Amino acid sequence: MMTYLLLIVGLVLLVGGAELLVKGASRIAAGFGISPLIIGLTVVAFGTSAPEMAISVSSALKGEADIAVGNVLGSNIFNVLFILGVAALISPLLVSKQLVRIDVPVMVAVSILAYVVSIDGRITFGEGAVLFAGILSYVAMLIRIARRTGEAGEAVEHSKHWAVDTGFIVVGFALLVLGSRWLVTSAVTIAEAMGVSELVIGLTIVAAGTSLPEVATSIIATIRGQRDIAVGNVVGSNIFNILAVLGLTAMVAPGGLPVSEAAINFDFPVMLAVAVACLPIFFVGYSIARWEGALFLGYYVAYTLYLILAATEHDALPEFSTAMMYFVVPLTIVTLAIVLFREYSAKHRGRAG
Repeated sequence: MMTYLLLIVGLVLLVGGAELLVKGASRIAAGFGISPLIIGLTVVAFGTSAPEMAISVSSALKGEADIAVGNVLGSNIFNVLFILGVAALISPLLVSKQLVRIDVPVMVAVSILAYVVSIDGRITFGEGAVLFAGILSYVAMLIRIARRTGEAGEAVEHSKHWAVDTGFIVVGFALLVLGSRWLVTSAVTIAEAMGVSELVIGLTIVAAGTSLPEVATSIIATIRGQRDIAVGNVVGSNIFNILAVLGLTAMVAPGGLPVSEAAINFDFPVMLAVAVACLPIFFVGYSIARWEGALFLGYYVAYTLYLILAATEHDALPEFSTAMMYFVVPLTIVTLAIVLFREYSAKHRGRAG
């Protein structure tokens, strides 16, 4: 009972700490005249990914590499399929052209890079340093873009009390550190008691738990009509998780970060496929329609179900895998191809007219 209580309290501290961190940092950033899209891609995205950073670094230092890696992979899959899916079901999301042209391709590229450096079963200190250097370059690029375009974007609340907002940031980080320790400890204990691998726990419970700040941020932003923040938060969080979280975790892990064969053969390819899937869906009308949101959500349910069936070695696993591989996935590809063709034809006719 105490273990489950620690798990719940750890999640509450993580969410509360991220909320304070995002609130303070967003107001300070807005005070400098930074556009909402850039705030969503950087300050909000990085702030809501702080739980992933705390969990993965803490796990790596304790020698629990599967939770560290599974947390990053599971969070990225959860962010796109679940969060964008739910947000789009609430209200169709308009996607900024910058996201389609720059940030989503960056997300795909860094996902491929992470897969390449992991394929030998270990992310070394040097490879982690390369990933971490990537986040610094990405932020520098966003700042240059913001200065060049001078976008004002949608209204965001400015900071009026700098000392209070700075206090929010400090307290938020403290709660994140404490919450991460309790969450990791309880998650490992539960995994051992249930006979479930740490990788599965990291991909599900820990990943969903550390992504709660992204859930709250994107859904609230969608309801308030701040669509740049809603979508930018997810894309920025995924980029941050790969470059900063995975990079720093590999740098602090003794001897580098081990990556399990299961993660290399299945979860990394799923994360990469999810990132690539954003390109055609975002490109169609620069929007995420409700049916696309439902598609994302359905795939997350299928992914989670697969993990459960695999972890329990259920008899239905072969049939489920066959149905996904030879029916659901091809049907989705054909549907997206038809939609893309129609969109291209409509644009072509519009130009001709």
